[in-house]
Amino acid sequence: MINKIDRFADKSVVWDMNPMIVQNAKEIAKLIVNNIKLKGSMEIMDFGVGTGLLSYFVSPYVGKIVGVDNSPSMLREFEMKCDTLECETEVLEIDLSYEVLERKFDGVISSMTLHHIEDTTTLFSKLYTMLPEHGFIAIADLDSEDGTFHGDNTGVFHYGFDREVLTKSAQSAGFKDVTFTLANTIGKPHSSFTVFLMTAVK
Repeated sequence: MINKIDRFADKSVVWDMNPMIVQNAKEIAKLIVNNIKLKGSMEIMDFGVGTGLLSYFVSPYVGKIVGVDNSPSMLREFEMKCDTLECETEVLEIDLSYEVLERKFDGVISSMTLHHIEDTTTLFSKLYTMLPEHGFIAIADLDSEDGTFHGDNTGVFHYGFDREVLTKSAQSAGFKDVTFTLANTIGKPHSSFTVFLMTAVK
């Protein structure tokens, strides 16, 4: 059994009070809705669901969202929001870095979680097995940065991502049609950081 530390225990309650975080989720969701043919019959996973901001904005377009996260405190915030989502919801506390989820989903969405995953290639392989043929992933995260995006880099394994390297990682797991689109630019006092949306299909 992995000895888990909830690194978001002191952040979860105030997470949704940050306008920058809310706006980022909204922009990512808008791009997902515009780039993926979502259907009311779909059951999708929100990997690293956090407080459920991305799920909230995507929920009108799908039938069910399964929120997956390894942070109990974040999941508590998501659970309190579930009644406001416009689709069925399910909450799963699981760490896909170490554990396997024997489930199938029509697609996987994710926002700002990948940089917390040390072995992204193994993660892509796990996601691949959870999708049917033509199932999709839509994963948003930071482009390569200098390590100053987070005030505290504890639990951060990647200072953003090189798009070519991430493409090869997804392709090695079997994904096709890997595409990157600029989702948002986050301005901070010391610098600006770009957020991409990577989409791919099985």
